[in-house]
Amino acid sequence: MSDQKIIGFAGYSGSGKTTLLEKVIPLLTARGLRIAVIKHAHHDFDIDKPGKDTFRHRQAGAGEVMIISAQRWALMHELREEKEPAMEELCARFSPCDLILAEGYKCATIPKLEVFREENRTRPDWQNIYPSDPQIVAVITDSKGPFPLPALDINQPETVAAFIMNFFSFPNKGAS
Repeated sequence: MSDQKIIGFAGYSGSGKTTLLEKVIPLLTARGLRIAVIKHAHHDFDIDKPGKDTFRHRQAGAGEVMIISAQRWALMHELREEKEPAMEELCARFSPCDLILAEGYKCATIPKLEVFREENRTRPDWQNIYPSDPQIVAVITDSKGPFPLPALDINQPETVAAFIMNFFSFPNKGAS
């Protein structure tokens, strides 16, 4: 994927990926990095509200609708009969940044951190991702292991941020 630096946070639903990212992102930005996030949803979702102008425009058939204010802008693209775009194509749409954090995308061929909670071990569909995915570079967990990869404490986001900085050899541009 071009020269963009990207690392994924992969794990089962309820493992704490979003909560962890909420804690890691400010630690990385405090170190001077410009961060972008791409989130994969395995279900139908809508960021728009029925009845609002942009929702009505999409319902009327617009393929793309942009909404803008003094604080932010958002572009919604309806896939209709198109297939889901590849992660590379979507990441190319980001403004320049130092690092893209991908939440979800368990099957992507990018370096990934597996987020694993011990309580998930009781799920009937549970299975660690790392044994079958060589792209997993570390496990972020509350389990005592053992793991054949670096194991980072899920309750220490500073350690996760430091691992990412070291993984990509980023210089520490800001306060840590």
